[in-house]
Amino acid sequence: MRLIEAIIKPFKLDDVREALNAKGIEGLTVTEVKGFGRQKGHTELYRGAEYVVDLLPKLKLEILVRDDDVETVIAAIAEAANTGKIGDGKIFVREISDVVRIRTGERGEAAI
Repeated sequence: MRLIEAIIKPFKLDDVREALNAKGIEGLTVTEVKGFGRQKGHTELYRGAEYVVDLLPKLKLEILVRDDDVETVIAAIAEAANTGKIGDGKIFVREISDVVRIRTGERGEAAI
C-alpha cells in the first residue's frame, strides 16, 4: 500500500476529484495548507498598505491506494492539477506498512 500526498492549487481540487473518481478512486483527505517553493509569494495592497504574502494557500491531498493503483493515481493528479505555470504543486509517495479500519477492525488492503 502507498500513501500519495499531493500539494495542489486550491482551484484545481474539483478537477482532481473528478479525475480520481473516473479512475475508481473514492477515498481522499483534503487539508488546507500554506507554503512556497519557486513561486516565492507576491505583494498585495490592503487599505493602501503594501504587504508581502510569503506563504501561498495550497491544498494537501492524501490518498491511500494499493500498489497497483499508484501510477494511475499519480497520472490522474498530474494531468488534472497541471496549469503549466509555476506553483502547480508536487506529488509524494510513501510506503505504508499497515492500515486498520476502526469501525470493523479490518487490516491491510481490506481496510482501504
